[in-house]
Parts: sequence; structure tokens; C-alpha cells
Amino acid sequence: MSKYPALAEKFGTPTYVYDLDVVAESRDQLFGLLPEGFQLYYALKANPHPEIARELRSGGCRAEISSTGELANALAAGFEPGEILYTGPGKTNGELEHAIATGVRMFSVESLSDLQHVGAAAEKHGVTVSCLLRVNTTQGSASSGIRMMGRPSQFGIDAETLPSLMPALKSVPGTRVVGAHFFTMSNAQDEDSLLAEYEFVLQSAAQLRQEVGLPLEFLDIGGGFSSPYAVPGPRTDYPKLRAGLEVLLDLYLPEWRDGGMELACESGRYLSGSSGSLLAGVVNVKESRGQRFVILDGGINVLGGLSGIGRLLPAAIGVDGEAPLTGSLVGPLCTPGDSLAKAAKVPELSAGDVVTVPNVGAYGVTASLISFLGRPAPTEVVVRGGDVVSVSRLDYQRVYEVSP
Repeated sequence: MSKYPALAEKFGTPTYVYDLDVVAESRDQLFGLLPEGFQLYYALKANPHPEIARELRSGGCRAEISSTGELANALAAGFEPGEILYTGPGKTNGELEHAIATGVRMFSVESLSDLQHVGAAAEKHGVTVSCLLRVNTTQGSASSGIRMMGRPSQFGIDAETLPSLMPALKSVPGTRVVGAHFFTMSNAQDEDSLLAEYEFVLQSAAQLRQEVGLPLEFLDIGGGFSSPYAVPGPRTDYPKLRAGLEVLLDLYLPEWRDGGMELACESGRYLSGSSGSLLAGVVNVKESRGQRFVILDGGINVLGGLSGIGRLLPAAIGVDGEAPLTGSLVGPLCTPGDSLAKAAKVPELSAGDVVTVPNVGAYGVTASLISFLGRPAPTEVVVRGGDVVSVSRLDYQRVYEVSP
């Protein structure tokens, strides 16, 4: 049943509720798991809501973005251009020029040509920008929800090509290569896997510095922090991570203790995921050939979980409350694909009830099919300590460049 009955009654459903106290708790927990001095970048793709981003910045987070829209969201949330890392494999010339004109000076690049595009945009504005070489390592060491390196990929420069490319990479006008960016995995399922992955990253960085002269003024070792998505449960704790990471840094990059390099991690889901709940109203409950269907007023149009790539939505959405019955949770869309959970354990429900899907503060609204079938986007309510901070809704309108 609903965790926020008063909010559901006042603002209707479907509605997302984001708790800023939980955002702050997640941020502080993750900072506490990292060695002192680590920078922590929030990946705005997880949830670009300005109140969430603003809360994270207030506690020391920086912003990782990959589009002009995310840049606008980051600036609106109070991030300074110098606190922003611009990433992504498809940065257009227009995007780069806009970012540089805005004051962004740190970019992660995926290839020599990507670096050249960044340099050309920087030269147009008469500046030199700092760049991290994203490295596509030859392998990875851990299992995770999404593996992003160690295979042919649009992400990163293949590590084995760096010996021949390094002279060219270091001489692109308008740029200065200052370090490396690794992001080999996401959503590591256990602490040992995460530490093993970080050991591989640190060992690779040290080896590339020694063998090909990879600069390491700045090293982004990626993320991989696990948090439940659309099912009940707490964020994963990593009690050995800080000490384990310090041991690995001492082994491979001992100068880190003297401030000889800037170190960073990044996260989206861990920082925002547990802060969000989706309130969905029950429109109807029906039986069909022995199966029970709970039809909600929000489906994959409000909780798509990056459904376009079929990656993040779990096989069975979890709802809060006792669940003695079996049924399928489906949305209102006229497509059989609008299914949130099949043959799931659900509470006794009837039309007019409200269910709460927990842990959806990441990859919720903006990762969904919110314009499909012309349905309005869900309401987004931000709370802190029981008080409503803001209420908003995304609005998509057609803008004509040439009118009929």
C-alpha cells in the first residue's frame, strides 16, 4: 500500500516522491566509504531533478554530464562550470562549443578524434581545456549488472593502442591531457568484486603511466556501487572498501597520500536511487483465465527503467506492504509490453488503492517512455523531514521550426 497516502491524495497519481534526507544520507554514506580527499561525481543521467542535484552539491559532490540538457540542469542546481566533468562518446561540435563557452574545462574523451573535436572547440574560444583519456581496458575482473570495458566498445580508447597513439594524444591543440578515466562496470554485487575491479583499474593506470607516459594528475576510477532498483531493500554497504582502497592506492600509486594526484569516483544510482518512491493508483483489478491483473495508472511510461535497452527494469517490481497474493502489475498503455511485474507477490488490492514502488529515485521519469501515447508525465514531489519542498512535472511540447 502507499507509503505517502496524504501526498497521493493531494497530488494524485502517478507521482514520484523524492526524500532529500535520504539523498543526503546516501551522499554522506558514500563519501564515508571512500578514502579522504576523493572527489565524488554525481551522474545526472540517474536523475537530473534540480533539488536532488542541489542537495548532492551542498555536501561536496561534483557533476558528471553528457549533454547540453544535463549541463543546463547542473548549472540550474548550482554547480559551477569548474565542478563539471563532460563525458560521452557522441559530443557534437555544437555541444562542445556551448559547454566551453559556459566555462566547462574538464572533458573525458573516448578517442583521438573525440579529443580533436574538443580541441577544435577550445581553440575557437581561445582556451585550453583539460582532458581525461577514457581507457577501454583489455579485460575486467568482476561480475556486475553492466560491464562496459574489456570488449569492443564506443566507450574509451583501447588500451593496447595507447603506445602508438600517445604522442598524438598529447599534442592536440587546445587540449592538455591530465589523466585517465576508467568506468569498467556498474552495480557490483559484492565488496570483493568491487575491490578486485578497482585493483585492476589502479594497476592498469600505473602500468600505462610507466609504459606509455599516461599523465596521472587526475584519475577517475569509475563507480560500480550497488543499490536496489524498484524492489525493497537497503543500499549495499561496503565496510571494507575505504581501507581496502587505501591499501591498493599505496601499492600502485603511493604518491596519492602526498596530494600528487586528484582522485575521483562517480555514481548515480547509489546517490539517488533509495530516495525515490513511485505512487501508482490502482485503476482496476481483473481476472483472466485464472490469472489476476492489477492495472495501474502508471506503467513503463513512468517507470521504464531504460526499457529501450532492456537492462535495468527487474523481472518483478516490488511494492511495499504484505503480499499474500499472486498477480501481474500492468500499466495503462495499450501495448502488452506495459508490464511491470508478472506473477508477482502483491497485496490484496482494489480500484482506488495506491501502491508504492520503492527505490526508484534513479532511472525513473527521465529513463521512461513519458511521451508515449500522449499521457502526461508523472508528478514529482520533493520532501524533506516530512515537509514538501517542491512539486513539479516535466512538460513536453512540440516546437515548430517551420510552421505548416
